Amino acid sequence: MNLLALPLRRTRSHLLLERNVMVYRRVWMVVLSGFFEPLFYLFSLGIGLGHYVGTVQAPGGAVIDYASFVAPALLAASAMNGAVYDATNVFWKLKYAKVYDAMLATPVGPEDVALGETAWALFRGLLYSAAFLAVVTALGLVHSAWALLALPAALLVSFAFAGAGVAATTYMRSWQDFELLQLALLPMFLFSATFFPLSTYPEVAQVIVRLTPLYHAVSLLRSLTLGAVGPGQLVDAAYLAVLGTVGVALAARRMGRLLLG
Repeated sequence: MNLLALPLRRTRSHLLLERNVMVYRRVWMVVLSGFFEPLFYLFSLGIGLGHYVGTVQAPGGAVIDYASFVAPALLAASAMNGAVYDATNVFWKLKYAKVYDAMLATPVGPEDVALGETAWALFRGLLYSAAFLAVVTALGLVHSAWALLALPAALLVSFAFAGAGVAATTYMRSWQDFELLQLALLPMFLFSATFFPLSTYPEVAQVIVRLTPLYHAVSLLRSLTLGAVGPGQLVDAAYLAVLGTVGVALAARRMGRLLLG
């Protein structure tokens, strides 16, 4: 645990990270449950439906089986879901449990809260990603040594969605606002070249898809697992890094307003 919190030692945010670990170790099944959703999609669509789909053209022009095409996209979705779903727990702590109000009586400040919650959401996304990557590797769905960078890349994906998720949660006013979150996540999951190559979409839809964060996450991880790495992956990584950084900065600012204003 000390190694996990080491990058946060310059602030007091590691204290919030340690608190979350102690809380969730008693309900570890809640954390574990999020790993199974992408796994079910992999077996039902990637392998089951893939039996009828056959092969698809991957980035770089290689022809691969459908399961190998879908697996890295589901890895990106796993990192996204782990980060976002935990980030949204901030709403309950902020609006109802008043956890952060008690923390402000200590040296912990709003910026520490934002960083600590982002770090925990990132960690949960990393857990999902590591477990899912182990499964797809065991199934033989990884085709390149570049896949060694897939886990750090998944960590970057988790950072992007954790920062954005915590920031978005600070704008929620009621539980009904979670429907807006699903309205954003579900289309991204279905249409960010997750299950079909981008070239199958109309040109207008392709432009919209390229603007979504999950598309860049899918593009980055798919290129790494299939070995089709190029300059475009630097753009993907930069996009995700900027999204996470802006999200954390916005979350810290919003936390200050909500808790101190």
